[in-house]
Amino acid sequence: MKVIRILFFLLMLTGSAAAQNAKDSLPYQRFPELPPIQLLLGDSVTVFKKEQLPKNKPVLVIIFSPGCSHCQHTAEELVRRKDSLPDMHLVLATFASIGEMNEFRTKYHTDLLPNTVVGKDIYFLLPPFFGVTHLPFLAFYDRKGMLAETFEGSMPVPQMLERIRVLAKRKK
Repeated sequence: MKVIRILFFLLMLTGSAAAQNAKDSLPYQRFPELPPIQLLLGDSVTVFKKEQLPKNKPVLVIIFSPGCSHCQHTAEELVRRKDSLPDMHLVLATFASIGEMNEFRTKYHTDLLPNTVVGKDIYFLLPPFFGVTHLPFLAFYDRKGMLAETFEGSMPVPQMLERIRVLAKRKK
């Protein structure tokens, strides 16, 4: 009887340990494909969805806050280099208000960026999906829509663009 109790205890212990590993991993680690993005655009009416992204192009998702100085610098630098951006789609997602987002768009001229959408994450899906703790947060997706890399904090824009170029050159 004592042996049965010990075996039962060990079985329960290993089962709970396995459950902890699955529960503790972030959603993007379990589901590496592009999440079901739904962004409310600056007109406060139009919703941009994942299905509207072009196929066979790498996607860079940047989660930002209009008040974040690193995010502001990244936007300025991207606009400055707009003519040399690789063939990609850029998604700028925020959890700030539409008013703050539109001020950011106007001040940093993000509408000048080709193949770019700027919107409010209306369901606050992205920060918990990626476990965001620092902004800007970057998620690089390859041409197939699979996660290639994430980065939290300020990444130099030339380095960011080089990573996109590498993803764009990967075979379909």
